[in-house]
Amino acid sequence: MTRRLSLILGLVTIVSISLVPTVAAHDQSRESTTHAAVALPTRIDLPDGFQPEGIASGFVGRLYVGSLADGAIWRGSAMTGKGRILVPGVTGRQAAGLHVDGRGRLWVAGANNHTVRVYSALTGRLLKTYTFPSAGFINDLAITREAVYATDSNNQQLAVIPLGHFGRLPDPSKATVLPLTGDYVVGSGFNANGIVARFGWLIIDQSNTGKLFRVDPGTGATKLIDTGGYTVANGDGLALRKGRLYAVRNQDNLVAVFNLGSDLLSASLVGEITSPGNLDVPTTAAFALDRLWVVNARFSTTPTATTPYWITRLPLQP
Repeated sequence: MTRRLSLILGLVTIVSISLVPTVAAHDQSRESTTHAAVALPTRIDLPDGFQPEGIASGFVGRLYVGSLADGAIWRGSAMTGKGRILVPGVTGRQAAGLHVDGRGRLWVAGANNHTVRVYSALTGRLLKTYTFPSAGFINDLAITREAVYATDSNNQQLAVIPLGHFGRLPDPSKATVLPLTGDYVVGSGFNANGIVARFGWLIIDQSNTGKLFRVDPGTGATKLIDTGGYTVANGDGLALRKGRLYAVRNQDNLVAVFNLGSDLLSASLVGEITSPGNLDVPTTAAFALDRLWVVNARFSTTPTATTPYWITRLPLQP
């Protein structure tokens, strides 16, 4: 009887093992088919007359876009392309670069308003406003564990908001500026524009000179990044992904992709991403659902209440 029971158990085991690969293969095939069936939009339309400049990504493929016209914030889905106004516009208010942090907060560079505003990324409720009286055009943002840094495209400084314990928002009186020294020198036109944080350093681009710089966030000392002769002219927003730096060159309608050196003092060009006919002065970029998304500011087009604006999906590789 014991031998018979063992024989039965052995047969059950053999049948079970033979079935497992078949079921797994079926599930894997079904999952691949599901992903293949989901076609992400190549273009996401924004409200007419919106005048976008900044774009950021949040939880599960959410995209946020800010308006230079009145500071409104649009939120939509990279999956469906559908969206709505999260923060209504206010006359005289502006929104340039955006950044969503890990605490569900949306940070907005106020451009000529000389402010950085913080909203709930979920509800759109205004949480804090930080003002920088000596600033010019507050353009883009980078967030570290210690502080939020914003570029000033008119002055040789960064706007800085030191964060409290566990990322708590400080009192508005704590907002300060960090003078920049070293290789970076302000000239006429737009200067520091995009900014990202990497390995305890900051990286900025300078639109009018086409240069990249590494910045010490503690001292403000800057060093030129060697790009091997490649110019980042018209450099706008910067974005980082897996050690690669993506630099949006607005008037050139492309995104330059670099491999960064370990010391962040060199950047070798991988290639350029473009999409003829689908880009019209892209300004900033964000990653969502394993794709690159850029917003088209259309600075060469006179803005009206009916001027169309849109987001373009691009591949990650040149």
